[in-house]
Parts: sequence; structure tokens; C-alpha cells
Amino acid sequence: MIHPQLQQLLNLGLLLLLGKYAAHIYLPWEKILLILFVTVSVEHLILYFKNKEVTFFSFSSLSTAIGVMLMMVTPHLWITLLLITVGLLQKHFLHYQGKHFFNPSNFALMAGLLFFYKDAHIVLGQLGEHFWLAGVVLLLGIGILYRVNRWMIPLAFVISYLCLEYILIVSSDPVLIMETVLYRFYSVSFLVFILFMLTDPQTTPKKIIYQILFAGTISLVAVLLDYLYGFRVQHLFMALFLLSPLVVLFETKEKKKRFFSSLWVILFLVLSAIIIIENQPPYYYEMEK
Repeated sequence: MIHPQLQQLLNLGLLLLLGKYAAHIYLPWEKILLILFVTVSVEHLILYFKNKEVTFFSFSSLSTAIGVMLMMVTPHLWITLLLITVGLLQKHFLHYQGKHFFNPSNFALMAGLLFFYKDAHIVLGQLGEHFWLAGVVLLLGIGILYRVNRWMIPLAFVISYLCLEYILIVSSDPVLIMETVLYRFYSVSFLVFILFMLTDPQTTPKKIIYQILFAGTISLVAVLLDYLYGFRVQHLFMALFLLSPLVVLFETKEKKKRFFSSLWVILFLVLSAIIIIENQPPYYYEMEK
């Protein structure tokens, strides 16, 4: 049986291929291949710098690059390469007892919003709204989630997210209707976020009860941000960005004083980044064939 990281890469690679020919992936093939080549090179240079040798091929680095390409739009190739590099660096140097504080793709996306807000945007339209492609995503997602035992997270997230959106947003806003919330689920990229980014084994809890708590809390934070700042797609990624470091708190046994100090600093920086991004004007992006 193939390694889960290779399975994840094959899944995302297939979605990139299908999205390129059937949806709205904006990058040309030559840039996609260049991004993947640079990603592999940077990842293995980091591995060599850390270990003085490279003993395996990092499939996860390519998954990080594809995740960024599927979720982010920018007219500048160098921004994409820089953000992927930043995501890889934090993966290798920002962890505790082997547990990562952030999903690399999500970290790269948030760094893009923080430092390049006018030139880098999170867009959930690149994979279109084809039902058949959504079916492919569901089948691929179910296969990997069952294998890594993270199937409860998307289930708990969808239920809690819909309930909280109705209770806190739809019921209090006479203009917004539930169909507007449900429309997000027609986006194939939104399903990719739920099934692949939200369920990263390195940044999510192992125990089922903690997975339910994790998914429910992400839903709550995202909905509260919608309530306070308006219905914006970036709130989902912000919620994941904020709560991922707390997973380390529950998943590690030995916690030294230095760990708690570092965690508080990380959370302070994350909250500061979220506040800065939220103070930026909202944007509208339309995907066209």
C-alpha cells in the first residue's frame, strides 16, 4: 500500500489536472511545473541543511505547493514561490515534539494575505462547480480520510458550520438567506478545503472526541468572524490558522515552560495577523473561463 503522503499528492495532482482542463485553474502549465520544481528543490535543500543528508523524497512538499495553487490567485509568480517557501520553512522549524503548529499550505495562504493583500487572494472558484468533479473530490477525500482516521472532522465541521451559520448569521440578518451559505458547498475548492486542508494529520487531533471539538471550534470561530466582519471566505482559513497551534497543546505529553511561552507568542502573532487582515477592505473576484 502506498504511503499516505503519496496518496495525498496523487489526489491533489489529479484535482489540479482535472481543474486545469475542466474548470478555471489560471496558471499555465509551464508555471505550474516551475513551481513544483522549485518546491522540490527548496524542500530538499532544507532537509539537507537540517540533516546533512536526504534519505527520502518529500511528497508532502508537492502537496503544499498544489494546495497553494488551488486556493490562491496572484499575478506574480515570485509571490507564489515565496509563500510556498515560507510554508515549508515553518513546517521544518516551527514544531514541538514532531507536531506541527500550522498546516503549511494554510500558513502560506495567510502569509499571502498578511504581506501581499493587494496582490494575493484566497479564491474558491478555481475548481468550478461541476457536480462530477465534486464527486471525484468526495471519493478521493473519503479514501484518504478513512485511512488516516480523520473522517470525523469534515462530518463534524459541516454539521456545526451549517447550524451555527443559521443560528448566528441567517437568523440575525434579514438580507442573508440559508441558500447563500449552502452555495459555498457548490464550490469544489470549498470541498477540497474541508476534506484535505482541514484534516491534515500533522495539525489535527488523533482522538475522535478532540476531532469533534476541533471541527466545532473552527466552525464557531469562522461564523463569529462572519458575524463581526461580514460573510468572507478567508474566515475559514483564519479559523484554522488560529486553532491549529492549540492542537499541539492537547497532543503532546511533556510540556515545558518554554513551550507555553512560545505558544502564547505564536497565538499573539496569529491574532495580530488576523486583525491586520480583517482591517483590509474586502475584495470581489470572479472566475471566468
